[in-house]
Amino acid sequence: MAKAILYDYWRSSASYRVRIALNLKRVDYERVAVDLLAGDQRGEQHLARNPQGFVPALLADGRMLTQSLAIIDYLDAAVPAPPFVPRDPADRAHVLALALNVACDIHPLNNLRVLKRLGTMGIEQPARDDWYRHWVKEGLDALEALAAPRAGLFMFGDSPSLADICLVPQLYNARRFEVPLDSYPNLLRADASAGRLEAFIAAHPDRVAPPPPVG
Repeated sequence: MAKAILYDYWRSSASYRVRIALNLKRVDYERVAVDLLAGDQRGEQHLARNPQGFVPALLADGRMLTQSLAIIDYLDAAVPAPPFVPRDPADRAHVLALALNVACDIHPLNNLRVLKRLGTMGIEQPARDDWYRHWVKEGLDALEALAAPRAGLFMFGDSPSLADICLVPQLYNARRFEVPLDSYPNLLRADASAGRLEAFIAAHPDRVAPPPPVG
């Protein structure tokens, strides 16, 4: 695959997923920042990339790709090793269920635009934080139970999969909002295993954060 261009925001969990996936596949890419706090995602230039105004967007092989799981699926098809999902149909369904628990059930209720909308409705910050913690806890409770029977060093067995690519950014956000995590031993073990891999380390928001302003 030729060098890709990733349009992302450093703290976006969906962008974080794609950075991990690109690193695991050893795809050469350049990052172009889309500042969500400054409203860059609503600008004409970014809307031409993605009419939804979301990040990430990935320019790969001459195609503009959107939606993090669709981008990751493209990468998995274009660069087969290492695989993100098992070949066995039942195992594949299990890993997809773990990943979708995060990407479709936890994350959409707690992303930046939802939290901003709650603010415009007059909901104060403490109540918004409570909203966040409630939905994250509910989702992680289910995720821990789903993962437990087949977890190893990672969410599924002893190699990173799509489930871990989704889990790690979600736990990063959970810690930011001080969600207690002690009751999730399988999730924490997978997160710790991922944290020892350079592909995950290099994708961490702290590694890609913009420099502080001068002066």
